Amino acid sequence: MNSQIGQSSEPQATPKVVHVGFQPAGKLEAFLCGPLALKRGARVVVETQRGPRLGTVAAEPCPAAPGLDPGSLRPVLREAEPRDLEAEARNLARSTEVRRLCFDRIRCYGLPIKLVDVELSHDGRRATVFFAGEQRCDCRELGRELANVLRLRVETIQVGARDEAKQLGAVSPCGRELCCSSWLRDFEPVTIKLAREQGLALNPSKLAGMCGRLKCCLRYEYATYLELRKSLPAAGKRVDTVKGAGKVMRQEILKQAVLVQGDNGGMFEVGLAELVAARPH
Repeated sequence: MNSQIGQSSEPQATPKVVHVGFQPAGKLEAFLCGPLALKRGARVVVETQRGPRLGTVAAEPCPAAPGLDPGSLRPVLREAEPRDLEAEARNLARSTEVRRLCFDRIRCYGLPIKLVDVELSHDGRRATVFFAGEQRCDCRELGRELANVLRLRVETIQVGARDEAKQLGAVSPCGRELCCSSWLRDFEPVTIKLAREQGLALNPSKLAGMCGRLKCCLRYEYATYLELRKSLPAAGKRVDTVKGAGKVMRQEILKQAVLVQGDNGGMFEVGLAELVAARPH
């Protein structure tokens, strides 16, 4: 008897995944969209760790990326209906009341923290309180009192300086709204090495953003600097130029030139076209 009888020979369809955001520049999360034909910008109700939430589709559904286990993803429950939008408006209004109560209790307890945001779950049964502080702070007692007063399940989450700036928003020294609160969805590591590679003055007041950490924009041109640097002789190298021989003292990366100390003691700048050859160290 054929052992294949009763088994489908058709390959299993790859599950469709959709990425959903909950804030204008918030991190995107992946969900299983099932048979729903969702368009970019559609409002949807999804299941999350903190209960059902109303979010916005960032891109149309696509097959799950390699390495992403569809079995670990939560589902899109439905496209948003008028009742969902009404619930969102009610939650926004009530979050103002919860925020006011949080401020009052923080002052009452004398906690060394700053309230950042309050978020209510879509069903209105759960509140998440985000706060920031210089040091780690145990706010479980605050959460329990809020839960008793509000008759909600309350979770308190301490966030870092970057997340605080992202949620609160501000205008950066360049005159534009902060990248993190306007379009930058994910934070990437930013180190002082990025500033050194770009030849920037290591002045903390110039390199720090509104969050007090190194500016995210230090990453934007870093790869370009690394690529341009490859074509220039390194500092300390001996070179021959049309202006004479000498040792490279500094690279002028954007100008694609180097500052050379000549063998006669003078200093001069030469571009790539004026380099004759590079001598060994």
